[in-house]
Amino acid sequence: MNTVSASPAEPGARTLVWDAPVRVFHWLLAACFAVAWLTSESERWQLVHVTAGYTMAGLVAFRVLWGLVGTRHARFTDFVRGPWAAVDYLVSLAERQPQHHAGHNPAGGLAIVALLALAALTTGAGWASYHELGGHWLQEAHEVLASIMLTVVVVHVAAVILGSVLHKENLVASMIHGRRQVPAREGIRRPWRVLAALLLTGVLAFWWLQWQSAPVSEQPVPLTRHERHRH
Repeated sequence: MNTVSASPAEPGARTLVWDAPVRVFHWLLAACFAVAWLTSESERWQLVHVTAGYTMAGLVAFRVLWGLVGTRHARFTDFVRGPWAAVDYLVSLAERQPQHHAGHNPAGGLAIVALLALAALTTGAGWASYHELGGHWLQEAHEVLASIMLTVVVVHVAAVILGSVLHKENLVASMIHGRRQVPAREGIRRPWRVLAALLLTGVLAFWWLQWQSAPVSEQPVPLTRHERHRH
């Protein structure tokens, strides 16, 4: 159950809210999307682009599963609300009397669902296009979905910055150390560091396998002096 309070905990009070798997997922997904976007137009870095995309797909699958069986504030039931709940939260921001949620607020929850859906669709279209399973429209769909996802990311980052100012709390830092200024009763018991380590290890192992399978570019054979003179 998503808890709304009139005010946050006492200044200085820090309660563990985000488990380690959620935090590792968050930053890995952000990094993979950035890498995929930056390498999208380069033939030279195609393998890096594909690897980042496949990693995003795996991360989304993990997050969906963890959203069903994970810790309190990682579960979809804690932060997925209807559009009117998001509107109410945004109105509270405009009135400079923001609702305080221990986990994701309703607007942030919608953004997370949108990002997960867009990541799945983008990587799916990219995979199909890469394996030439459809026409040129799949490539165009892949690019359009990636652009929409970038827009959602920008809006999400702007909302986090605004929320940090209005809530007087560094929300970016909380996704690093996992703690927020909320009452202790709203916290979680375990950080699940082992699962986070397994997630990170799995991603790194996949990257290593992709690197090992990379085709070796043939180096040109240097010409002899006689051949250089002939040319």
